[in-house]
Amino acid sequence: MKMIENTPSNPNDISITMEPCPEGLEAAYNTLYSPDAIQFIAELVSTFDTRIEQLYWKRLKTKCTYQKLDQLPKFRNSPERHEKHWKVAPLPQRLQNRHLDLGDVSPANTDHFKKALLADVQGIQVDFDDGHCPTWKNQLIGLYNIFKVVHGQFSGIPSLSTLPILMLRPRAWNMIEHNMMVNGKEVPGPLFDFGVLVFHNAHELFKEGSGPFFYLSKLEGADEAELWNDIFVWAQQKLQIPYGTIKACVLIENILSSFEMDEILYKLKDHSLGLNCGIWDYAASIISKFGHKKNFMLPDRNKYVNMSRHFLKSYMLLVIKTCHKRGAHATGGMAAQSLSMENTSRNSEIIENVCKSKLQEISAGVDGFMVYDIGLVPYINKLWKQHAPEPNQLSVLPNESVSPEDLLQMPTGGVTVNGMKHNVQVAILFIYYWFQGRGHFQFKGAVEDSATAEISRSQIWQWIRHKASMEDVNGIVSKHLVSKFASEFITECKKNNQFCNSIDDYQKIIAAKEIFLELVTKREFPDFITTFLNNNYIFWHFHKHSISSGPKCHL
Repeated sequence: MKMIENTPSNPNDISITMEPCPEGLEAAYNTLYSPDAIQFIAELVSTFDTRIEQLYWKRLKTKCTYQKLDQLPKFRNSPERHEKHWKVAPLPQRLQNRHLDLGDVSPANTDHFKKALLADVQGIQVDFDDGHCPTWKNQLIGLYNIFKVVHGQFSGIPSLSTLPILMLRPRAWNMIEHNMMVNGKEVPGPLFDFGVLVFHNAHELFKEGSGPFFYLSKLEGADEAELWNDIFVWAQQKLQIPYGTIKACVLIENILSSFEMDEILYKLKDHSLGLNCGIWDYAASIISKFGHKKNFMLPDRNKYVNMSRHFLKSYMLLVIKTCHKRGAHATGGMAAQSLSMENTSRNSEIIENVCKSKLQEISAGVDGFMVYDIGLVPYINKLWKQHAPEPNQLSVLPNESVSPEDLLQMPTGGVTVNGMKHNVQVAILFIYYWFQGRGHFQFKGAVEDSATAEISRSQIWQWIRHKASMEDVNGIVSKHLVSKFASEFITECKKNNQFCNSIDDYQKIIAAKEIFLELVTKREFPDFITTFLNNNYIFWHFHKHSISSGPKCHL
């Protein structure tokens, strides 16, 4: 398979370069990356390129504003916030009940994806972001698996209309697709994913009343929601599907977006299906924006950070209040606990804890949330039937007010040895599994993905920066201590033949440790662990063998 490259005779024409096909996936490559599909993506990218550059520059400017000018965010004094009567557009029938989605379902994991399609849930978060590793091979497998589901070509899977809703989650704006260039620039990952997904699947999804529906990750405010809305409008016009067909749920995973919820809903109001809470990306974003200040230091997350803490409780309350005021669904985060196949005696405790936590969210007024483990689905469905049997809770309108101070009130607490070690281990293993081409993994009874890796490495960086005191031993968090814990973990893995079953695996986990130590000791905080890895030579070195070589050719 050769690299695809065109050479326009007119300098105003769009130039396109695509890397060759991963070995053995020629049929998928030729189906998805047809000349028409490539042209559609290229036109999409070139149409919005200037605004995307403005997005990146605004993010950088905003970061400087909060870090160098020592400012804090506040609510906008906007007409969208103060006008009481506007609502988002009515939702189609299939979106009226959003009780339960399966989260972190990477479509590149074919076995897990198939099981999810047969689960008794309302939706599936078909994930190219937090729970997915975006190698060129994984992108192709994942996109092709979705194509086969939508077009009725997936063996053993019934028709689209009987399946859970496919809630397609493209990569966030921080991610770049290195394998495609348009006009001499690498393509933003979300536009590549969105372009392939809608070009091949929009008509079939619309015909079945099943979409296209999306999760939008890591937006940093209403301007970014407006950009997505204009992308939706452009795609609908280009594909000749009705205005308002595309619907999207914005994940409020960034502290800045929590100050612009009304505005986000308004910018997307004809294409909105609500807002979603995500605890760990959200908490990590506070460190990203304000972590240079000691008064924004987050304590041990396992011991002191959960949805009952004031800043997170206020955040969820504001999501519910804002959404329901505007006729939009408010959904909670994902239960990452996983049932054990080996130690089944613990499963009753896990089920009890998950149900207790999710009942708190139901009681607060959420319209739905996610779980990872399919084995939890019957218990969660029973929970909804017992406590909130209606399709949604849009009638729940909290009276409590939420102030900027509520959203920025950090919980008290210290740093523990176990908390430090857990963060070190999760972050190292996330990097290791990315080297393996996997975006999430199970560790100590929980599913870990980029969100938990993000909060883990963010806390370690912050604790080193501010010389956090340990509460259970004498001493402070230092680079030396973190390096010691990291080395002890690698030694333990080698001794127990965990993650070190071959020379290749051992090289990967050693490299993961070194990259982790680099991340947590950077002078300036790296904004996203996934961006750092996606741009890292070592990551691409481990995956370059999956792409066949060959000379360039012209379209």
